[in-house]
Amino acid sequence: MVVLITKLSRSSWFKIKAKNNIIHIDPGYIGDFENQEIPEEELEEKADLILITHFHPDHLQKEALNKIYGPDTIVLAPQTLKNGINGKEIKPNEELKFNNIKIKAVDAYNTPEGSSTKKFHKKGENVGYILSVDNKTIYHAGDTDFIPEMKEFRDIDLSLIPIGGTFTMNIKEAVEAILVIKPKIAIPMHMKDANPEEFKKLVEEKSNIKVKLLEIGETNKLG
Repeated sequence: MVVLITKLSRSSWFKIKAKNNIIHIDPGYIGDFENQEIPEEELEEKADLILITHFHPDHLQKEALNKIYGPDTIVLAPQTLKNGINGKEIKPNEELKFNNIKIKAVDAYNTPEGSSTKKFHKKGENVGYILSVDNKTIYHAGDTDFIPEMKEFRDIDLSLIPIGGTFTMNIKEAVEAILVIKPKIAIPMHMKDANPEEFKKLVEEKSNIKVKLLEIGETNKLG
């Protein structure tokens, strides 16, 4: 089976289509919706599952949530009740199953020694996700620096990794993280002013990992 991953924002909004399920991660952005260049046809199918890493607006916007939310949509997020989201709270290291999809929340945070210049993400408050679907494993890192927990991840097929360097790790640190995680494919996200071509060049020079660069609305096939 082919798993389809579509990029929907400049930060970390991705749509995953697998096993007849529609999964959205981090439906958020900065600015007005009409300026985001998001293909409206990508939002026509209601989500079966929405995963939120944390509640900053570039990761969650109510307008985006409303566009993809249907009567049977399940939302998982940290601190759901605190933030007024109708969903189930999930914490780091918690594992759940949804329609034969395995979901594990993992830590995502800034470290004192990390390359992020603004330390807004504290350990225990935010999450990343590891999804296992159709014998493929996808890691969405959320907003994070290179953290020790990443050394324990195994058999990742696709890693969605931030490289922006302000609220997350920068390119150099993201390359270090990817070389430790060892996914088959890496897709950079949350890039801010970072050059994704530089990230691609460094990763592919140092490993056999393939780096895919996606524009908004562009899809990568994993299968």
